[in-house]
Amino acid sequence: MEWLLIVVVVVLVAAALVWRSRQSRERAATELADALAEARRVNERLGGQIYNLNGSNAAAQLALADASERYIAAGSQVDQASSPVQARLAKQTAVEGLYYIRAARTAMDMDPGPAVPELEGRATAGEVSEDRVIDFENRRIAASPHPSSETPNYYPGGRVAGRPVPAGWYSEPWWKPALVAGAWGIGSALLFTSMFSGMSGVGYGAEGFESGYGEGYTDGLSAGDQDYGGPGGDTGGQNDWGGDGGGFDGGGFDF
Repeated sequence: MEWLLIVVVVVLVAAALVWRSRQSRERAATELADALAEARRVNERLGGQIYNLNGSNAAAQLALADASERYIAAGSQVDQASSPVQARLAKQTAVEGLYYIRAARTAMDMDPGPAVPELEGRATAGEVSEDRVIDFENRRIAASPHPSSETPNYYPGGRVAGRPVPAGWYSEPWWKPALVAGAWGIGSALLFTSMFSGMSGVGYGAEGFESGYGEGYTDGLSAGDQDYGGPGGDTGGQNDWGGDGGGFDGGGFDF
């Protein structure tokens, strides 16, 4: 009888493990399906906005072009997503596109439309709060809270290659070399300092930019960790900022 009891226990344990495994797979499948459905919904909303707008000026046209790029990218990400995390990344791409739609409508003096979901990293990145023009490496770079013929390039705010980029309108997309190369190069911190130093809408400096403000930076600030001589703690050995950009010169950006 003792061996029979052992067999029964083993069978019951095995059955419980199979049931738990099945439940886990079903939950994962449901979570993925829900995340994909949400990403598709947001991207369909983006697509509808794109097809219903025509840019009447350079700023609006550039913003709509960026929105279209995000729409295509989000659709591809949805098709390839095999996990809820990947599906949520696709949604974020579509959300970014919706910010470009709002920018295009603003540039055409239209109502920006209904609110859109919060874009990850946007709140901590800050925003351009005043007109600013700098001379940087023989280039004139302007930033403004408003679109104009001088500042037709919009960025909704967020993170590029691990660094915060404030929301605003710019004379050129100075963040694009890092977007293409996947890493910031030498000179980017100086550009950031020259552009945003003392600007009320950007509550951090070059140290925060280099350390990826918003990703543990504020925690280090509150803890008073000053390993590199400034707030936010040790940069984790990022003297090269995560890489040298692969020699990428950004087409004249000299990063």
